Formats: sequence, C-alpha cells, structure tokens
Amino acid sequence: MILNIVWLGFFFLAFLACLYQWLVNGDSAIFSRVLQESFTMSKTAFDISLGLTGVLTFWLGVLRVGEQAGAVAWLARLVNPLFCRLFPEVPAGHPAQGAMLLNIGANLLGLDNAATPMGLKAMRALQELNPDPDRASNAQILFLVLNASGLTLIPVSIMTYRAQLGAANPADVFLPILLATFFSTLAGLLAVAWMQKIRLHQPVVLAWLLGLCSAVGATLLYFARLTAEQMAAQSAFVSGLVLFGVIVAFLALASWRRISAFDAFIEGAREGFNTAVMVIPYLVAILVGIAVFRASGAMDLLMSGLTALLGCFGVPADVGPALPTALMKPLSGSGARGMMIDAMKTYGADSFAGRLACMFQGAADTTFYIVAVYFGAVGVRKTRYTVPCCLIADLVGVVAAIAIALLFFAP
Repeated sequence: MILNIVWLGFFFLAFLACLYQWLVNGDSAIFSRVLQESFTMSKTAFDISLGLTGVLTFWLGVLRVGEQAGAVAWLARLVNPLFCRLFPEVPAGHPAQGAMLLNIGANLLGLDNAATPMGLKAMRALQELNPDPDRASNAQILFLVLNASGLTLIPVSIMTYRAQLGAANPADVFLPILLATFFSTLAGLLAVAWMQKIRLHQPVVLAWLLGLCSAVGATLLYFARLTAEQMAAQSAFVSGLVLFGVIVAFLALASWRRISAFDAFIEGAREGFNTAVMVIPYLVAILVGIAVFRASGAMDLLMSGLTALLGCFGVPADVGPALPTALMKPLSGSGARGMMIDAMKTYGADSFAGRLACMFQGAADTTFYIVAVYFGAVGVRKTRYTVPCCLIADLVGVVAAIAIALLFFAP
C-alpha cells in the first residue's frame, strides 16, 4: 500500500512539475523529455536486471554448496542467540539466519556484488516461513530495513572518488560517514523494534550490540591511523581475503563431507536466472517512476523548498548544495553518486558541501531499489510499514550527517 502511494506520487508530482515548467517557464518540450527519460530508464532497468544474472548465478551456486556442506547451518547456530530475539518468527538454526549473516557481513565490507545475492537468498528462505506469501513478514521487514540503512565499515568507493577529484586527505570523511551510517542503522532498528514490539533491552541483544559497537570502535582506531592509500589497499585485501576465504571454506567442507560441490553449485546457480527475471517488472516500475520525478524538475523544486525550510531553522546555506545527494540516495544509487561528484567538482572536494555530499552518499543505501529488488524477487506485494521505517533511517542518517559535518568540517 505504502509503496503504491509513493510510486503514484512520483508520477502525479512529476506531472504537476511539468505543468509548472510549461506554464511558468515556457518549456513546452518538458513532456517529451520526461517521456523519453521513462523509455531510457525502462531499458536501463532491464539491463540492470540482466546484469544481476551472472552475479546471482555464481553466488547462489556458492551458497547452495555452503548449505549442503552444513556451513550455512553452522553460521545460523552462531548467530541464533541474537537472531532468535530479533527474528522470533525464524526457527533456531534455520538456513535464513546464516544467509542473513553472510549478507550483513558483505554489506559491512562494502561488497555489494556479493551482498545482493546473499540477501536475496535470505529473503527466499524467509519467504518459505511466511504464512502469507503476498504480504511481507516481520522478519523480512526487519532484514530489509537493516539492509537499506546501509551500515558499511569502510567506504572505499567514496574515498576513491575524493582522491580522483583532488582531496588533500581523501579519508577525512571515513569517521564521519561511519558515525552517520551507524545512527541511520540504529534508527531503522529502533523503528522496526517499536512496530514489532521487539525488546532490545534483553541482555543477549545488548551484549551483541555492545560487541558490535566495540568492533566498530576498534576498526576506527586502526584505520584512522592509515593514509588514504593504505586504507584503500588494506580494505581491498581484507574484503578479498574474507570473501574468497568463505568460498574456499565452503568447497573444502563439501569435499570433507564427500558432497559433490560441482553438482550443488549447478543446482543453486539455476535459481540465479529465475530470480533475475522475477525482479525485472519491479525494478522497471520503481526506476521509471524515479526517472520521471527527476526529469520533470520535481526533484529540483523539492530541493529548493527544503533548502529554504532548513534556513528557517538556522541550518547554514552551505548545506544546500549537498542536499541533492541526500534527496537522490533513497531513489537512485547512480544518481546520488553523480550528485556527489558534481558537488565536489563544483565546490571542491575539500569544501563543506563536497564533504557533506560524500557523507550523504555513505549514510544510507538506495531504499526504493532495495525494496523493489528484494520483495520483487520473492513476489511480495504488500510491503506494510517497510518503506516508512526505511525512510526514517534515511532521515536520521541525513540529520546525523549534517550535525556531524558541522562538528568536523564547520565552514
């Protein structure tokens, strides 16, 4: 229901923006440009879906090897004390727990290509437990909100763009981004916990949360001493070692248990193409709606109004040039990346606006893309309160980014 309202809003607001461009600015070509953008984005969405096929095929094959070898079940037992309290609908030791852990771990390391197939595998496992396949379960909602909040330990891609655009210290946004995305994830967790009556003050949950905070703090202390080049190199090394190590461990365990790893891989890989095909209509719908909203000028009008509103609350005008990245991030990852690069090119990589745009880019993930792909892959149409909780996490991430940027990089 919520996603339907948002999707319709993209088109209705875009049409109103087109009328404004035509009647006030005299731009009679706006309607044809918006229509052309919708055709272009339809093709792009289809290409993205096809591009997922190879990655999904490979990783779903690897995960099937891990399942048959017992590795995923072992991971499920490892996190069961925490997950049985956060996801009470999921039985102890269920394969969904292991797949969720692998997905969260890949997201923490910034491994998007691996995180998406693992996340889709987790959603399919959760769908098997869903009593109403057309309606999102509580477990699916919490899992998706945690994904959309975008907690990442090391934002390597952002630091790379900053280095390419001449930043004096490309890694100076590392700590601010981590803090902003941490608050975004915490807000998403609290929002879902309030809706689902999850008791986060349980000793086991608190112990895990404190352990995570300690791990984040230790990571900060270690990487804060490194240069941007060292940080990028060590991040790539750790990510590659962990991911390739997981693959080899799955294969080794399968060999030790005399399981045909090749046959298991082929069995799991067959799911990749079917999953990619299921995603296509959902992805086309969301990305076309976003493209129409942006091409009509509605995004620019919204940004202007938001900048004026923030000015009424004393927010510095330097925040304004970075806002397009914040507004675009829930809608389009590539669009937000373009906005971030444009802010750094226009105002300078070391300007307040340039740094804040980088923080907006790293503070959360692409909410509507994730909702479309993850729910589309399992055929869920009624997303319940998923989108509001995701947007709460996004909003908190934006507010936290502004506050932290003012603290670290006050103009």
